[in-house]
Amino acid sequence: MADRIIECVPNFSEGRNEATVRTLVEAVRAVPGVALLDQTMDPDHHRAVLTFAGEPEAVAEAAFQATKAATARIDLRRHQGVHPRIGATDVVPFVPIRGVTMRECVVLATTVGRRIGEELKIPVFLYEQAATHPARTNLAEIRRGGLPGLAARMAGDPAWTPDFGPSRLHPGAGATAVGARRSLVAFNVNLETNDLGIAKAIAKTVRQSSGGLAHVKAIGLPLASRGHVQVAMNLVNIDETPVHAAFEAVRREAERRGVRVTGSELIGLVPRQALLQAEAQGLNIDSFDPRKILETRLEQAGLGSL
Repeated sequence: MADRIIECVPNFSEGRNEATVRTLVEAVRAVPGVALLDQTMDPDHHRAVLTFAGEPEAVAEAAFQATKAATARIDLRRHQGVHPRIGATDVVPFVPIRGVTMRECVVLATTVGRRIGEELKIPVFLYEQAATHPARTNLAEIRRGGLPGLAARMAGDPAWTPDFGPSRLHPGAGATAVGARRSLVAFNVNLETNDLGIAKAIAKTVRQSSGGLAHVKAIGLPLASRGHVQVAMNLVNIDETPVHAAFEAVRREAERRGVRVTGSELIGLVPRQALLQAEAQGLNIDSFDPRKILETRLEQAGLGSL
C-alpha cells in the first residue's frame, strides 16, 4: 500500500467515440504506478470522465499524457454536446487522498498546467484551490459563455490572461482548467418533462451561487436520447449537503412546478459515506453499481482505503 496517494478526475469532451476514449484510457494505463479506477462516457453530455490514482508524480504524468492524447484525437470545432466545456480536455482536478496535503496538490496542478501550456500550446487556467485570481476559483466562471465567452475575455481583459500557454484558444483543443479540490459527488436527478426551462429554473434555485443549498453546483441539461431533462449537480461537501438533501430539494422544486422526478444517478466514483447517508434516509439510487464506491476501487487496486 502506497503512503502518498492522490486522485485525478479529468473530464474530456468526447462521449460518443469509443475508440477515442480507449486511447485516453490507454494513455493513463501506460504510466507505471497509476491505477485506473473508473471510466464513464455519456453521449448526451458528449463527455467522458476518467478516474485514476497513485503516487503524485505518476498521476501527474498520466494526466499530462491523457491530455496530450485528447489534443490529438478531439476537435472542438466538430463537437456538439449539452455539457458546458472549454476544452478537449476540459478540466483536470487533483484530489488529495492519503498522505498528501491540498497544498501539494496545488503545486502539482501548477506543474502539470505549466507543462500543458508550454508543450501542448493550450491556454491553461488554474482553478479552485490552485486559482491565482479570485475570478477563476469557481470553474463555472471560467466556462461562462462557453468558448466564445472565454475567447472574448482573453482578448479584452488582462485579468483573463491564462496562467500558462498562449493568449488565444488552441484551434482544436480550446483551453483547459487545471486545479486542486476536495472530493465531490456528481449526482443527477431526472425529470419527467422535456421542458429545459424547468430544469434550469430548479438548478438555479438549488445551487449555492443563487442562494440555494450550501456547496452545491447545479445546471439544467436536456437528454435527447431519453426524452427528458436533468438537473445535474456537483456536491462539493457532502458533510454540509448530503445526496439525500440535494435530491429532496430538487424533488420539492419539481413538485411545485407540477413535474415528477423519474430517477437519480451517481456519476463516477463516490465515497462510501455518501451512500450510507442516502441509505439512512431511504433514498435509492437508480442502478447503482457497488463497484463504483471509491474505497472499494482503491482497495481493489492495491492502494488501500481513504
